[in-house]
Amino acid sequence: MTNKTMAIVAYITLIGWLIVYFKHKDMPEKSPLVSYHLGQSLGIMILGLALSIVTGVVVAVAPPLSFLMSIAGLLPLILLIFGIIAANNESCSPVPGVGRLFENRFSFLN
Repeated sequence: MTNKTMAIVAYITLIGWLIVYFKHKDMPEKSPLVSYHLGQSLGIMILGLALSIVTGVVVAVAPPLSFLMSIAGLLPLILLIFGIIAANNESCSPVPGVGRLFENRFSFLN
């Protein structure tokens, strides 16, 4: 698998992330592109999990807000698509809005 392919696959489900992580871990020379996108995708997945918990609580407390919360639930998907586009362009640019929060946060990926 090329570095570009590994960077893209890192955004496709948790299983894809795990495959890329273990493959990248075994490489003698670590690719900065793959490390960067592993961190971005892990951050987005954690954000998606937290957002899911928050929206679940909000919907349980105020059911009329369920429509708005379902729209908010699309945010991680949109961020993953932006990440895939950046990985396809072989760019180490953060995803819009929250990408800067995840830069240099996951030191175990290097």
